[in-house]
Amino acid sequence: MSLPWLVTLVLLLLVTQSHGARILGLYPLPSRSHLIVQNALMFELASRGHQVTVVSPFPVKEPIPNYTHITVESDMNDLMGGHVSSNVFDMQSIGPLKMTFFMWLMGEALCDHVLQNDNIQKLIHSKDLHFDLVIVEVFINECVLGFAHKFNAPIIQVCTYGGGNFMADWVGSPNPYSYVPDEFLPYEDKMNFWERMYNTVVGTLRHVGRQLIHVPKQNAVMQKYFNYTDKFPPVWELEYRTSLVLLNSHFSLSYPKPLSPNYVQVGGMHVKPPKKLPQELQKYLDEAPHGVIYFSMGSTLQSSELPESIRKAFLEAFSKFKQRVLWKWETDSLPGQPKNVRLGKWLPQSDILAHPNVRLFITHGGLLSMQEAIYRGVPLLGIPIFGDQGLNMGRAVSAGYGLKIDFVNVTTESLTWAIREIIETPTYFWNSLLSFFLAS
Repeated sequence: MSLPWLVTLVLLLLVTQSHGARILGLYPLPSRSHLIVQNALMFELASRGHQVTVVSPFPVKEPIPNYTHITVESDMNDLMGGHVSSNVFDMQSIGPLKMTFFMWLMGEALCDHVLQNDNIQKLIHSKDLHFDLVIVEVFINECVLGFAHKFNAPIIQVCTYGGGNFMADWVGSPNPYSYVPDEFLPYEDKMNFWERMYNTVVGTLRHVGRQLIHVPKQNAVMQKYFNYTDKFPPVWELEYRTSLVLLNSHFSLSYPKPLSPNYVQVGGMHVKPPKKLPQELQKYLDEAPHGVIYFSMGSTLQSSELPESIRKAFLEAFSKFKQRVLWKWETDSLPGQPKNVRLGKWLPQSDILAHPNVRLFITHGGLLSMQEAIYRGVPLLGIPIFGDQGLNMGRAVSAGYGLKIDFVNVTTESLTWAIREIIETPTYFWNSLLSFFLAS
């Protein structure tokens, strides 16, 4: 190779490396499903040459180039002094305002625990570290915005659901209560007068309450641990320095809402091409002549903690079908398990949904599960429990690719009807495919 070509090659390599940024990702919430979205972004940034440091409770299993992990162990039940019910299904009866206050209480306990962690204290008081960008999950952990001020770095906030009205304020995007339903309410964009009024009341109370109750508590915790200077700005000022908000939603799977240029939908970025299934699982799906029903309530909700009456309703309903049932079940045995039901403590959900024999996905209505199902063209039967799950399943019903059963209405009869309706009516399948093409 001649010298001019060698110089050119070295210069190109230097230019390429100079574009890599040092990025700090802050995800203290102990939720594996939330971290799936965040990891999709951080892993991709690392693969493109950026130096990524991530703070979370869940370290990666294998080393990743350009990726450093700082572990902060946390368990919400321990943080709340045992006041969190061990059975999350109990939360299905909690209203939107009580749920909001409960989450604010969790956020204060989480931040106080995380910021006193030895590794985080080293990061707070470090003098030789520098980051060009801070990425934060939007979820009851505003206290970590202090790192953006410490490192004098711009802020990107990533929301693992469709976004709340207060997030739009940060980037100057309107959020009309008249047709944008609150994420905790199971409404559509076309609400009647009373629904619009209730949506406005709930949205306003949650918005104002956040500013008067939650944000000051987050600020008090932040100021307590970022205590090396008397001129540290408050949380309510830091969050308005947000440069970009990324929403885990997509217009084809949600209702219309105004979006400013820096309020961006990135829904489905965690969905990857399917991987090869384990041999036994592949055989089970391949050899299902009438198809397979896949049933999972996600990573936070445990099917094994379902009330006995609900569990029996599922068992009796499943026994009436010729389809095989693949059920994410977290214990070693299931009393009364029908012959057509197979259990798995952990199942590669997205890869399973990609199998052509999967006819139906019974789900809690979590947004990640819905996105994976639509990407694979699988219709849904949703049983929402809390949070945005009711809103998500309402959209599935209105778009025609799913049905919803409220938790209190789960019976053998309601399940049998809904499963048969979806399996025997091709419209649900075709509508799921249509939603996928709109999203592509």
